[in-house]
Amino acid sequence: MGGQRGRNIPASDRKIAVELIDEASKNGARQFKACAELSISERTYIRWKNPATPIEDQRPLFVRPIPHNNLSSVERQEILETANSAEYKDLSPHQIVPKLADEEGRYIASESTMYRVLREADMVHHRGRTKQPKKRKASTHKATGPNQVWMWDITWLPGAVKRFYFYLYLIIDLYSRKIVGWEIWTEESSENASILVKKTVLSEGCSIRTEPLVLHSDNGSPMKGASLLETLYKLGSTSSPRVSNDNPYAESVFRTCKYRPDFPYKGFSTIEEAREWLLKFVRYYNYEHRHSGINHLTPIQRHNGLEDQIFNKKKAIYEAAKQKHPERWSGEIKDSSLDKTVWLNPEEIEDEEQLKVAK
Repeated sequence: MGGQRGRNIPASDRKIAVELIDEASKNGARQFKACAELSISERTYIRWKNPATPIEDQRPLFVRPIPHNNLSSVERQEILETANSAEYKDLSPHQIVPKLADEEGRYIASESTMYRVLREADMVHHRGRTKQPKKRKASTHKATGPNQVWMWDITWLPGAVKRFYFYLYLIIDLYSRKIVGWEIWTEESSENASILVKKTVLSEGCSIRTEPLVLHSDNGSPMKGASLLETLYKLGSTSSPRVSNDNPYAESVFRTCKYRPDFPYKGFSTIEEAREWLLKFVRYYNYEHRHSGINHLTPIQRHNGLEDQIFNKKKAIYEAAKQKHPERWSGEIKDSSLDKTVWLNPEEIEDEEQLKVAK
């Protein structure tokens, strides 16, 4: 029967199959074994043998009911219109859902549902110039609040002329992911880094003498220059260079920056143009960007300690949505909470003993 499971088999062939199975059964064979030899189930054999059974299999013609928790066409259209609106077109569902809840007090669907609707509409694609993230090694530093551990790095920004670059110096807070300091110069140097660190300490109002600050970086030469090390010594701060690629949080911000839709990848004409663009980006990143690493808060919300207030409001919105359509929720609402301790590169810190060693 070629694995057709009894579908679309001519009546004459069905009759022969029934006769063969009956004959095998009379000779002592087990019925299900005889059916298996013809690649049909016992239920198919019984249906064929019963003269009251319709000749044609009706199962493929059965119209299945629409699940009661299905989205309506209006709701699907609302998802598509929202995701493609001017405000949300550059955001992923993981950022759209919390942003709707925070700013508009509105819930239209879960992240997974929104992804599914967009995928069905062929609107989910890999963004071509990006690359897959890489795993990093564990670190020995942690933060339980803002301005305890900073990470800094330098990246190049393209100029209008080939092989001419501007250099972006950036400092990020580990706990909140806030960009706390940045500057653009035309060269790499520890002197420039020293100036940026001093300005950032003043702007953030850090009390480094009583609360030592960890400044994490990689092993680039500007990170180890005499001017910067002297500045860190005077400020009572510490630096922790390890290996050349051990600065993933800074690299993540650079990635977000350079893959913004409006990033002028053909180059900045002047340093003033580069600084003007970065000023807008930093404001967007700190005040608007929903960061997946902090449960889709903005860095400024986390930095200012607003997470509990925001999560409580979001929980009430999701609870109301669940009460309205309980059939669409398979379990509890999404957990809106964050660990109070944040580690550098925590993937390989596997148990409590490792955490104790790392303290």
